[in-house]
Amino acid sequence: MQPEVIKAIDLRHEGKTAESNELLQKVVEEFPKDPYVNYQCAWSFDLLGKETEAIPYYEKAIDLGLSGKDLEGALLGLGSSYRTIGEYTKSKSVFQKGLVVFPNNRALKVFYSMTLYNLKEHDTAMEILLTSLIETTADEEILHYKRAIQYYSDKLDKTWR
Repeated sequence: MQPEVIKAIDLRHEGKTAESNELLQKVVEEFPKDPYVNYQCAWSFDLLGKETEAIPYYEKAIDLGLSGKDLEGALLGLGSSYRTIGEYTKSKSVFQKGLVVFPNNRALKVFYSMTLYNLKEHDTAMEILLTSLIETTADEEILHYKRAIQYYSDKLDKTWR
């Protein structure tokens, strides 16, 4: 890893996100085919609320072969960035691809459910959220009703008389 990337990450941890972003933009110019550098640059734009600027770097990082935890992060970042700029169909596609590769990543599932909400797919969005909730909570009151929540998670529009 380039020393400048380490310095940029340190700056990020210190809350100096603009400085980190400036440094990463210089590093990505020097190493344009490095997937990790592109990913870090995307992340730095994301932290500044500049999702539109982040997207090309996420895409390039993924296309260049980013892998492992970094790929998980890039897919989440890309899908989320698309969602925040209103590109819901693209967001859905990214999250679906991400969940094929990382089916147990609950953060991907939760962000995916937000996109589904935006696409008016409320039933599937709620099912994903409720399932994620009962699979991860330690709250005794929720756990007491785990079976019921699980049962109703995909039947929210159904009524019984």
